[in-house]
Amino acid sequence: MKLHRRFLSFAVLSALVCAALPIAALAQGGKSAPATKSSRIPVREFKLKNGLRVIMSEDHSAPTYAIAITYNVGSRDERQGRTGFAHLFEHMMFQGSENVGKGEHFILVDMNGGQMNGTTNQDRTNYFQALPANQLDLGLWLEADRMKSLVINQANLDNQRNAVQEERRLGVDNVPYGKTFETIIGTAYDNFAYKHSTIGSMEDLNAADVKDVADFFRIYYAPNNAVLTLVGDFKTDEALAKVKKYFEAIPSQPQPPAPDMTEPEQKAERRVALDDGFARTPRIDVAYKIPQGNTADYYALSLLGQILSSGQSSRLYQKLVKERELVAQVGAGAQERRGPSLFTVTAILPPGKQLADVEKAIYEEIERVKNEPVADWEIEKVRMGIRRQRAQQLQGTLSRAVSLGITAVYYGDPNLINEIEAKYNSVTKEDIQRVARTYFKETNRTVITTTPKPRATAPAAGSN
Repeated sequence: MKLHRRFLSFAVLSALVCAALPIAALAQGGKSAPATKSSRIPVREFKLKNGLRVIMSEDHSAPTYAIAITYNVGSRDERQGRTGFAHLFEHMMFQGSENVGKGEHFILVDMNGGQMNGTTNQDRTNYFQALPANQLDLGLWLEADRMKSLVINQANLDNQRNAVQEERRLGVDNVPYGKTFETIIGTAYDNFAYKHSTIGSMEDLNAADVKDVADFFRIYYAPNNAVLTLVGDFKTDEALAKVKKYFEAIPSQPQPPAPDMTEPEQKAERRVALDDGFARTPRIDVAYKIPQGNTADYYALSLLGQILSSGQSSRLYQKLVKERELVAQVGAGAQERRGPSLFTVTAILPPGKQLADVEKAIYEEIERVKNEPVADWEIEKVRMGIRRQRAQQLQGTLSRAVSLGITAVYYGDPNLINEIEAKYNSVTKEDIQRVARTYFKETNRTVITTTPKPRATAPAAGSN
């Protein structure tokens, strides 16, 4: 979920999970490939007495720095009847603390030439800001002050609960296909952890009281449940001393309970037909359960998703959009989660086309992957695209700080930022065919069809 004002979009941030990668050039015309340019990111890790993990990466190429605090809490940690809490805190954390007034966090960062935001998903919550290098104390002090003394009262809860509920109306309840995602996860998953959406339900948000919210903060927003990442223009020893000065006195808390992420084996196709009063054309979503991120199968499925739908030369675009003109839009890909994840294929139809025809065409392309190895050029194309995208995304200190925090919380290893390229490069054509055969089975499939439904209109004035 994305929160406040301007800033980076969640979609962009979600893509920043991994590393900046060396930019290599393909050998062409029989010439040898030029030397690979190294862009390894230096990483140093420390741990404070209260359990706060601190990850630093010096970079003196610009007089700026970025700080990110990634809390090991997402919607998967919520309990039934109290959904939406992790995302609610994305808002609550800007409502003031002992030494910072309501909304002043924004003002202080803005007035000092910085930018900031926070995001939440099912697996983590993070807060981040980029500032000039001479404002290192400001960023550290702001984050420490709200970690140790967030103001949680009825007025702040009521205000931010209303803000979140309005966000839900605008992003889920009253937009085309707004209920489709919740239907996909609600149908595909058995375990509550991933079965509900991050924004939560209106009923659960209404039921929350101040004690519930204060308990959630105490349990999950403690230093021993967070990773602080600092990237940019500073000297590590001096910066670490400042981190200790602001954070080390904040008391730790008992370790939060680990959520149950188990999923029983799916033994039959699941299918839901959804009527949508806001949609204007039909849509189909096909989801398969797959392993969590940072596994060999996940990387193979991630490459396969791009082979299927990345760019106009991709398989699904060529077949469903260009050749057969069955769909207006199509996409596919592996969603990265810390627990059991999903591989989804989504297609939106133009008027006059039939869902059954599109579904059949999707399965034909999936069977083709199972039965025929993908071409060398297809793998190389998506590898080069990933390499370029990651190199561009991690040029800035802010995106590097965010990525280091996420990889540390997700997989316990911030150095993963330097190893992603090798993991993608190790995927073979045989791997891609193997994962397609393993996971793309009818019994492992969830199909959601969303069909336009005329909305009820209010009776005209004066009518009976």
